[in-house]
Amino acid sequence: MQQGFSNNEACRIVGVNAKTGRRWRNGRSADRKQKAAPPVRPVVPPSGPSRYLREADRIYIADRLREKASVRAIAAELGRSPSTVSREIRRNRTHGTRNQWHYRPHAAQARADARRPRPKPGKISQSSELRDFIQDRLDLRWSPEQICQALRARFPDRPEMHVVHETVYQALYVQGRGELRRELARALRTGRARRKPRRQAQQRQPRYRDPMVMISERPAEVADRAVPGHWEGDLIIGKDSGSAIGTLVERSTRYVMLLHLPDGRGTELVRDALVETVKNLPAHLKRSLTWDQGSEMGRHLEFTVATDIPVYFCDPASPWQRGSNENTNGLLRQYFPKGTDLSIHTRDHLDAVAAELNGRPRKTLGWETPAERLHKLLAA
Repeated sequence: MQQGFSNNEACRIVGVNAKTGRRWRNGRSADRKQKAAPPVRPVVPPSGPSRYLREADRIYIADRLREKASVRAIAAELGRSPSTVSREIRRNRTHGTRNQWHYRPHAAQARADARRPRPKPGKISQSSELRDFIQDRLDLRWSPEQICQALRARFPDRPEMHVVHETVYQALYVQGRGELRRELARALRTGRARRKPRRQAQQRQPRYRDPMVMISERPAEVADRAVPGHWEGDLIIGKDSGSAIGTLVERSTRYVMLLHLPDGRGTELVRDALVETVKNLPAHLKRSLTWDQGSEMGRHLEFTVATDIPVYFCDPASPWQRGSNENTNGLLRQYFPKGTDLSIHTRDHLDAVAAELNGRPRKTLGWETPAERLHKLLAA
């Protein structure tokens, strides 16, 4: 410290804890600590801060490895994280015969220099097989994360076929890359070719004749999704608010059912469509329904009387209380874009869309499909 180093820096050079250094300076237990401290090779502090390992650092790592020093000891002497040194050795070592390896500092420096230049060619642009696989799944409206998980399952032993979902987004969003067809951006859930921040939801006011049962009074078993049969519902609205399609999502399996509303979204029409949709469900899958405070549920009490399914209402401007349903409505906008007439879609078309959604693998289900998870529940 007389040479101008701080306490922490001096302790790092000597190889002891900062508290030990303070005790030494204060004259307490100096003899005992000095006997316990292991011998440490003198280290010259780096000439200046550097984000990357330099050639001098790599030479020092090679010297200390020959002396059988541990990775943590080398990292402490260099003032680096142990993971930095461990990763450097793993990435830049030279493999020999009989599963042996050597760390050669100049070869390691050459590899690091070759890896550093930017920009780098993307994996998708270099492999036509990978590009075709991703394009085919985007045509089926799979999300980039679903595609990347499918790549790892299909090609477990081929790392050149593994990408993260951000790589797929970059291939679509970043201009000048051209790894994927530009029109594939329309196959994304948002239908946009660039990222856009989320907007605040508009508040809705309660407007029912019959008293509401709020979500705070919903049974606790609904929250953990362990018990099937609890549903979330909502409407997606068409052009000029003149048409709508109802959506129902089972919280445990994320299974989707769609309500056909070709004649509008009046309270009687929504009530009848809900009764018709849930009437064939087994009793253990008819436990509750959670809805927002939209005017279309004005006859919620009549629906409960007809089906014996209690209805719980979310708080105003709280879409996260029906998170599964909000997510599903976003998926459905791929099939039913905003600003279009939704009354033109037939019952058969709605059933086909629901079947396609229920056949997609879902991350939250361990990459099972909602149909597979529901089938397991029914079989049990």
